[in-house]
Amino acid sequence: MSETSILVKNLGRSDYRETWRAMQDFTDSRGPDSADELWIAEHAPVFTQGLNGKAEHLLAPGEIPVVQVDRGGQVTYHGPGQLVLYCLLDIARLGLGVKGLVGLIEKSVIDLLQGYRITAEGRPGAPGVYVGEAKIAALGLRIRKGCCYHGLSLNVDMDLEPFTRINPCGYRGLAVTQLLDFGVDAGVEDIGRQLANIIIGNLSEKKSGRTGR
Repeated sequence: MSETSILVKNLGRSDYRETWRAMQDFTDSRGPDSADELWIAEHAPVFTQGLNGKAEHLLAPGEIPVVQVDRGGQVTYHGPGQLVLYCLLDIARLGLGVKGLVGLIEKSVIDLLQGYRITAEGRPGAPGVYVGEAKIAALGLRIRKGCCYHGLSLNVDMDLEPFTRINPCGYRGLAVTQLLDFGVDAGVEDIGRQLANIIIGNLSEKKSGRTGR
């Protein structure tokens, strides 16, 4: 199996809990020759709380359900108009550590935004991607058997109000933004496929760099 032979699947609007269980099942059943996959998805409104999540960061969830999940990080929000890109990767086979994986995903989002003339950056100790003082993409992963699942969320064209009901990613008063705010008129699947291709390209470059040393 080629290290960068990655299948890209569009799940469309999928149920969060069902997708989470499918990721777990995929990871538990995969073998050393299983292809890696990237899943493009959208979800109905839901707050997800990571393994180390603190209840104090849930301010006023109201009618939006809260799901305790097995990824890292604190609380975040998923809803229609947000890209969720699930990264089902054999990181041991790819030769990536957790920090390297996080850095590669962040770089891929930054590369995507640069294509739309949006200047973005990561922040040490605060995974995700930021435009100025506002967060545009969140990141949370789980590693099992040398493989990762969960992934990232990128705000495309959505109602941002639910973010005011939480301390996003555990940061009080953290501003959030989205592609629409910068004049990007594109759908979730389109952005998802662009980002998936960038991730695959960056993984391929990293492999070539390793091989060349």
